[in-house]
Amino acid sequence: MVSIQRRALILASCGVVASWLAPLARAVEAKLGKGEWQAIQRVISDQLAAFRAGEAAKAFSFATPGIQTQFGDARSFMAMVRESYSPLLDARYTEFLEGAVIDGVVVQPLRLSGRDNTVLVALYTMERHKRGGWRISGCMIAPSTVQAA
Repeated sequence: MVSIQRRALILASCGVVASWLAPLARAVEAKLGKGEWQAIQRVISDQLAAFRAGEAAKAFSFATPGIQTQFGDARSFMAMVRESYSPLLDARYTEFLEGAVIDGVVVQPLRLSGRDNTVLVALYTMERHKRGGWRISGCMIAPSTVQAA
């Protein structure tokens, strides 16, 4: 289980407020095993690779059904990513940080180092798919307190 101090640090350092996470809450185990975190990171990595390769349909397939319904099709989804999530596409370096389950929400942070050495954190929220795999239910990009070397 994630300590109160750890929750506060994750929320404060990444600029996320609990009210943003509350509507996304789903019943999830309080602690996920190493294999689950690896599976989550693989989904995010595969989506990033699809973004960078311009494979809109593949990138769209990693989103939850709710996100897919919201955007309707892969082309619209990819246009939104290019416009609002360009740091994901432009990062020269990415690094997964320690994930956490906060109030039932699975959050996987990803550090992004831009070409201009700007450091951001992408906070992915994840949902377990009915068939057992993981899907991306949201992403928020926030400033980081870390500076690139």
